[in-house]
Amino acid sequence: MAKTTDNQLFDQLRASGLRKRVARDLSSALGSAKSSRPSKAAQSTIGELRSLLDELEDRATGGPGKRSAAAKKAATTRKRQAASRSAAAKKGARTRARAS
Repeated sequence: MAKTTDNQLFDQLRASGLRKRVARDLSSALGSAKSSRPSKAAQSTIGELRSLLDELEDRATGGPGKRSAAAKKAATTRKRQAASRSAAAKKGARTRARAS
């Protein structure tokens, strides 16, 4: 049984900027709605497109800059907490030294 392409879906995918080969493969995999689930190839292509879209949204909202700021904040927090633990350990060592 030959797969038929959904011309409307194909045209919509092409208009949104997808390459002809990808649009044809997706429209043929998704066009015939006889099966309840799309093929694994179609699912992987959709997953790749979704990850690309997430990356674009992340860059559009200044994502890498936000991550960098969050990483710097986390680093200073870890440094401050380590200094606090060190001070507490030194205080405990002094107390134990005086007790014995």
